[in-house]
Amino acid sequence: MQLPEFHNEPLSNFSGDQHQHSQMQDAIERVRAELGREYPAVIGGEQIRTAEKFDSCNPAHPQEVVGRFPRTTPELAAQAIRQADETFKSWSRTPAKDRAALLLKTAQILRERKYEFEAWEVFEVGKPWAEADADVAEAIDFCEFYAREMLRLDGPQPLTPVLGESNVLKYIPLGVGIVVPPWNFPLAILAGMTTAAIVAGNTVVLKPSSDSPTVGYQFFQALRQAGLPAGVVNFLPGPGSKVGDHLVAHPRTRFVAFTGSKQVGLWVNELAARPVPGQIWIKRVIAEMGGKDAIIVDDEADIEAAVEGVTISAFGFQGQKCSACSRAIVVENVYDEFLSRLTKRVETLRVGDPSDPATEMGPVINERAARSIMEYVEIGRREGRLLTGGNRFPRPGFFIAPTVIADVLPRARIAQEEIFGPVLAVLKAPNFDQALDIANDTEYGLTGAVYTRNRAKIEKAAEQFHVGNLYFNRKCTGALVGGHPFGGFNMSGTDSKAGGRDYLLLFTQAKCLSEKIIP
Repeated sequence: MQLPEFHNEPLSNFSGDQHQHSQMQDAIERVRAELGREYPAVIGGEQIRTAEKFDSCNPAHPQEVVGRFPRTTPELAAQAIRQADETFKSWSRTPAKDRAALLLKTAQILRERKYEFEAWEVFEVGKPWAEADADVAEAIDFCEFYAREMLRLDGPQPLTPVLGESNVLKYIPLGVGIVVPPWNFPLAILAGMTTAAIVAGNTVVLKPSSDSPTVGYQFFQALRQAGLPAGVVNFLPGPGSKVGDHLVAHPRTRFVAFTGSKQVGLWVNELAARPVPGQIWIKRVIAEMGGKDAIIVDDEADIEAAVEGVTISAFGFQGQKCSACSRAIVVENVYDEFLSRLTKRVETLRVGDPSDPATEMGPVINERAARSIMEYVEIGRREGRLLTGGNRFPRPGFFIAPTVIADVLPRARIAQEEIFGPVLAVLKAPNFDQALDIANDTEYGLTGAVYTRNRAKIEKAAEQFHVGNLYFNRKCTGALVGGHPFGGFNMSGTDSKAGGRDYLLLFTQAKCLSEKIIP
């Protein structure tokens, strides 16, 4: 199978293209009419409903149910793994070109239903239009990119010739995988981990986030529409503390692909490392666990560009990105100017219902998150100087004003702990070298950025700023599949690079075949 060169999916231009704007508006109204439906778990070809259910709600209007789902049990988790284990026998032998073709067809379905998927994200997780559009485009990119990567890995692999032998290296699938995606990129990350697993020949039990199961179900249906055989992906909503732990600990689980908090990621890693009776392998964990990302603003930077980059990085999707800028580290010569311009820019952000195309910031995901964020705001009031924000809005929904806290010390809690909300800590550094030291002084190492016109400082940061994705003179969010393989160091995860050329290797194992040539 010969495919054209990979290119990233174009983003929509809602402000400049009236047709795209109208398509999105129409999709929102269509999806609005679908809210409140009940959806099943799916194991093999069987739809499963349970007496106990849970609701996914619109964070902008918490009384509005987006989808109702079965609260699955450890017994159903075991059934899903048995089904995936049985299906693996046939799916693992399906030719790689056929598995790749399925991903390409899925990508086309996502394109055809692009605005519908975006509308589901608007309602279920509170993404403004542009953020939802980027998320769906990334999901399409993952399908396209991993299809091509599987074809590359399925081809002849370079080996050193050995006289008198014929040697071949093959990449073969692992087995049953558990995919545990987050709610903040409810389509892109879920699709990326799932498609990487299945195109490599594995089968999956997909446990979506309880905050975004409807988007997950819609993607599962797209896979089935593309022709995915029953049992290759098994859709299992339910509480992570019960169902998730059982899935990870099961002896037939071969790997776990997880994206979420450091606390949960470490627990998954610990649980997967414990061998249980009947287990015959060391389970593989692919984990991305968050960050405490910093943007350094040098005294030789374009201050206006830095203000814009920090604002977008800190408050895009309400700061609910593992790549979000939660620390701005500013060299003291430009500190006051930067703060003045930043405050004015942040106060222009439009907070509102994400179904409104004018909205730039919507709600945070749920009440628990809102309370946690406001606790950090109160800590920040004590640890620094509140410049703007710091309040919840007196309206239905989980709306928090974009918040900037200045004069924060490097070891302060709001400079060290992941807040996962619209709160930015601004720190003053005496010079560029000390700004680098401050940036590295956390347990995380996911993304970062540097604004400077000085080439020598760029080169120094490239070597010394210890993060997996480092950007210069641009925002620290918005990694593109293929162009910016994504994943970090330290407590940010297991150093995997989603959307990169080594990512599928995490879902495979290499087998070398050597045959003596007999004359």
